[in-house]
Amino acid sequence: MPLDTTTREWLTDTFADDVRFEEPMSQHTSFRVGGPAEALVRPKGKGDLVRLVQWATEHGIGYMPLGAGSNILVRQKGIRGIVIMLDSCLASIVENKTPSDGPCITAGAGVKLAGLCTFALKQGLEGLNFALGIPGTVGGSIRVNAGTPDGCMGDVVVSVNLLMPEGSLRSVEKTELVFSYRKMDWPSDTAFEPGCEPIILEAALRLKPADRHGLKKEAEQIMQQRKNHQPWTAKSAGCIFKNPAGERSAGQLIDMAGLKGKRIGDAEVSTLHANFIINKGRATADDVLNLVDLVRSTVFQRYQIELETEVRIVG
Repeated sequence: MPLDTTTREWLTDTFADDVRFEEPMSQHTSFRVGGPAEALVRPKGKGDLVRLVQWATEHGIGYMPLGAGSNILVRQKGIRGIVIMLDSCLASIVENKTPSDGPCITAGAGVKLAGLCTFALKQGLEGLNFALGIPGTVGGSIRVNAGTPDGCMGDVVVSVNLLMPEGSLRSVEKTELVFSYRKMDWPSDTAFEPGCEPIILEAALRLKPADRHGLKKEAEQIMQQRKNHQPWTAKSAGCIFKNPAGERSAGQLIDMAGLKGKRIGDAEVSTLHANFIINKGRATADDVLNLVDLVRSTVFQRYQIELETEVRIVG
């Protein structure tokens, strides 16, 4: 059901200029495509976030947390319910310098991975260089267990603090979470309605002391390699497909199928890295989705391999 007048009035009274209605999601995603969110709210503090989630759950209104909007594709018709931006209310990084079992960083879910990696490098802490160049935020990267061949978020997470749909807070140890390839499952005893899942507030990450100079040199090499092999400045959502089991990556399969440079509208399979679809200018969500379908069907016809999307498609 669309948001009614009472709901819109409550959101306006509560969040004033921090709520927008019919907000184009193309303004909030790295793909720069997608229809409007019925309501987009940017809480200023954790208390505001708790209040919003609790109220939405009590009134049966779906909500979706959003960090940097870098691993998401919003459909043309947009998103019903409330999109909650976490970049303002969950943006702190704190280092515990005297733990008994090694350095630990606590980072808010809205912290961008780039900022977190920079913080770790400055502190001389090893364990996050694998995440250099990965767009997104701490919360989103944990939710999808973002990573590269050199590591993933599940390798460094110690625990996460969650905001449950009814408004309660819960601390969850890594042993209660199930990390797998590009996925994290909630604890088995976690129950929630579709569209009202828990929200990661912050995470404790275990790192190791290391030589700052060596870490910086490694970081520079990693970043240069990413820039050389990925469409660094293009509008995209990162890798579109998960790598299937077997020797060939999704990018290799797409390249072998002759799809590099394939376009539908202004959506194009990158000529630099075939597992990226980029927005060449005025691509629509439908352009991207149609190109995704074309790539998937072509690869299946040629190699009998079903590619699974890594990017989250919503709306």
